[in-house]
Amino acid sequence: MMKKSKKDSLLIAKRKGREKGCTFCKNKTLPRWEDYEKYGEFLSPRGRILASQYTGVCAKHQRKLIKAIKQARHLALLPFVTQ
Repeated sequence: MMKKSKKDSLLIAKRKGREKGCTFCKNKTLPRWEDYEKYGEFLSPRGRILASQYTGVCAKHQRKLIKAIKQARHLALLPFVTQ
């Protein structure tokens, strides 16, 4: 039996990649400011909006997601920054 090295496990993880497909396209929904509880996964720990490369959202829904998050921030439902 051969031991697996760190390099082998990194190559496997790199090949696997992230999940393909937009979550909003799969569920056939649009990002809306009323669903602000779900937007925690699209924000960094510091409160910044993550890019679509990290979240897996398509470009069309990423633009709508940004508008929905900004609208929720102005309504004081989401913080602008975290302490």
